[in-house]
Amino acid sequence: MSGSRQGRRALFIVNPNARSGGRNTDAIRAVLEAGGITLVDDRPGADEKIAEVILRRREDCDLVIVGGGDGSLNAAARGLVETGLPLGVLPLGTANDFARTVEIPPDPLKAAELIVSGQPRPMDLGEVNGQLFFNVASIGFSADLAAQLSEKAKKMFGKLGYGIVAARLLARSQLFTAYLDHDGTTEKLKTLQVSVGNGKYYGGGMSVEQTATADDGKLDFYSLEVDHWWRLLKLLPSLRKGTHGQWDDVRAFGTTELVIRTSRPRPVNTDGELTTHTPAHFKLRRHAIEVYAPPAKS
Repeated sequence: MSGSRQGRRALFIVNPNARSGGRNTDAIRAVLEAGGITLVDDRPGADEKIAEVILRRREDCDLVIVGGGDGSLNAAARGLVETGLPLGVLPLGTANDFARTVEIPPDPLKAAELIVSGQPRPMDLGEVNGQLFFNVASIGFSADLAAQLSEKAKKMFGKLGYGIVAARLLARSQLFTAYLDHDGTTEKLKTLQVSVGNGKYYGGGMSVEQTATADDGKLDFYSLEVDHWWRLLKLLPSLRKGTHGQWDDVRAFGTTELVIRTSRPRPVNTDGELTTHTPAHFKLRRHAIEVYAPPAKS
């Protein structure tokens, strides 16, 4: 279905379980409707995901607007890729790392104004075992954190919830063995966590790599090969800035495809949700979707 900028129809999906998903959306709706966008309200039914709503309503809209956090965007990814519909993001979640990566305003009203007046631009996605991700996929510490951080805790405590659970896990964390296949080589790792990033930010503002963007045509890999928890504490400032690749006990590089194997299946965390297990085959999906975001910096 095609439409002019002043006669667009948007599938409007707000995750009520997102941290700010229960807020009154009347002001947001008013901004969108004043900009000439007709809103088509829907939400997942029983045993249905956001992607399936998008596929079901693909003929009824010109774009999709998702209100929620990174988990909501992850749940929409397959529907966006298969329909080619552009995405408008309302950052209503706990971390909103993808919105931060592509510089969508954190204020939902400003984000709505961007959807009205902005232009969609192509963005890459990551893929692991067929599961798409916007920000980062991780094996190890981060996946253990996702397993223990309940939706209730994220909604109640926000970023503080990440910190509380992370501190408890760190105190008893151990290295695990993994095998890394990439660019014609195989390496054995003893690591606390391996991460593969598509965008820049994850986990409430941590950085995969200092210069990463969501449209740079590469995945950024890193492995935390630290042997003491206090060493990781020293690394934290660099992890936030994305400069951890400069440390001797961090293995980091850019690529477009790799495989991680472990002796027993380990869960993989994609955008904060556990979605698959090792062996994990990572690929870059170049320009997989279009997103309403500020113009790319030259």
